[in-house]
Amino acid sequence: MTVVQNALLQEKLRFAKNFRREHASPYRGSSLISAAVKLATWNVNSLKVRMPRVLEFLEKHRPALLCLQETKTEVADFPHLELQAAGYQGIEHSAGRWAGVAILAPTVSEIEEVRGGLPGEPDADEARYLEATVDGMRVASVYVPNGREVDSPFFEGKLAFLDALAERAPQLDLLAGDLNVTRADIDVYDPAAFAGATHVTPEERDRLERIVAAGLRDAYRELHPDDVGFTWWDYRQGHFHRKMGLRIDYALLSPRLADRLTACGIDRDFRKGPKPSDHAPLLVELD
Repeated sequence: MTVVQNALLQEKLRFAKNFRREHASPYRGSSLISAAVKLATWNVNSLKVRMPRVLEFLEKHRPALLCLQETKTEVADFPHLELQAAGYQGIEHSAGRWAGVAILAPTVSEIEEVRGGLPGEPDADEARYLEATVDGMRVASVYVPNGREVDSPFFEGKLAFLDALAERAPQLDLLAGDLNVTRADIDVYDPAAFAGATHVTPEERDRLERIVAAGLRDAYRELHPDDVGFTWWDYRQGHFHRKMGLRIDYALLSPRLADRLTACGIDRDFRKGPKPSDHAPLLVELD
């Protein structure tokens, strides 16, 4: 993040905080470290296109935290006013029409120590990582590169990004987002169809296990060890209705959050209806 981008980020953060006392929230006065809360992550594949669905999601679930990926917005176009009208504030790390990540929280929440960019990532200008402390919880929203083709420079960049993520993981309470890796064959609708492709290689999976081994726990697998839980389906050829998906979106929890885990699920309704993303949101509940 450049000095100018960081200054804009901090200014938007100050602007959002001015609205806190004007909005009610079920989490007013609470700490995410101790309160019963709902957390979520969602690759929206363009926040501008998906904004009505995001507002619908916020109204339905009222999460204490929502991490977004592939926002694809310019810094000046981030929808702060629409979010504030819904009782939420947002911080973002944006790069225009590609990538982009954000973290949303109720307007009464305290958001501090904002960092855009992952130390050690190979392409810092792509806006794939945003980290902040939200009501006492250290949170990161991440969008790992796709990798395109095995043995390509893009694939090597993806592995480098995952290595950098493993280094940062011990500092986090929640690492949430689109990791663009399936952890095991159960997370792939047809492993044979992906032979030789990205998202399923031993190199990617080994690095994902390094992230988990750094002290984080896979919320979905903690509660659903043997269930199919796809979070992404190609738009083409009716893949969603044919159950041809991948599990590539994760909520990875520190031990102090994982010990409070009571529910984790995928809201498939947001992969249906008008202008859906190709991802469905993943939700976590803590007692």
